[in-house]
Amino acid sequence: MIVKEAEFIISSTDVAKCPKTVLPEYAFIGRSNVGKSSMINMITGNGSLAKVSGKPGKTRLINHFLINKEWYLVDLPGYGYAHASKTDRDKWEKFIRKYLSSRKNLYCIFLLIDSRVEPQKNDLSFMEWLGEYQIPFVLVFTKTDKLNKVEFESFRSNYSEKLLESWEELPTMFVTSSQTGLGKEEILDFIEHVNKT
Repeated sequence: MIVKEAEFIISSTDVAKCPKTVLPEYAFIGRSNVGKSSMINMITGNGSLAKVSGKPGKTRLINHFLINKEWYLVDLPGYGYAHASKTDRDKWEKFIRKYLSSRKNLYCIFLLIDSRVEPQKNDLSFMEWLGEYQIPFVLVFTKTDKLNKVEFESFRSNYSEKLLESWEELPTMFVTSSQTGLGKEEILDFIEHVNKT
């Protein structure tokens, strides 16, 4: 798939205010500072579509972007931001989970994982929750350009081992870098394939 057009549609503070559930949606989520905005900009080929910030916890809204007038890319607030109050964290979590469990046109979650960090409890528990609610998800390993080949293979092997403690089979995994463009084609091809099935 080639992204010819990527248009910002709306930022929502309430799931009820999201666009009508007519077109397929693909949501991107991950822990704060995982590189989500950079990844969205890389995938769409638009360096300023999602706001990139050095300060974690920047995205606090559900942001809908219309891609090629065919599907929505949804930028969800990051979770696990340590410097937010517990009240704010709880509010964001409730907000995110309401969106994820209620959108009938949500085809898949892209869960971003920093490839430099060992498996995190909040990522693993979030996957468990997605499994319980039978919400399809794939893993996107980010910032892989920061590791050499041996380091990354060791990370992926350890991560897979950890997942197999709870899961019978591994989810689809994408290896990416917003710096080099690695994984862009694979992710867009995956979305195109899912849209057609």
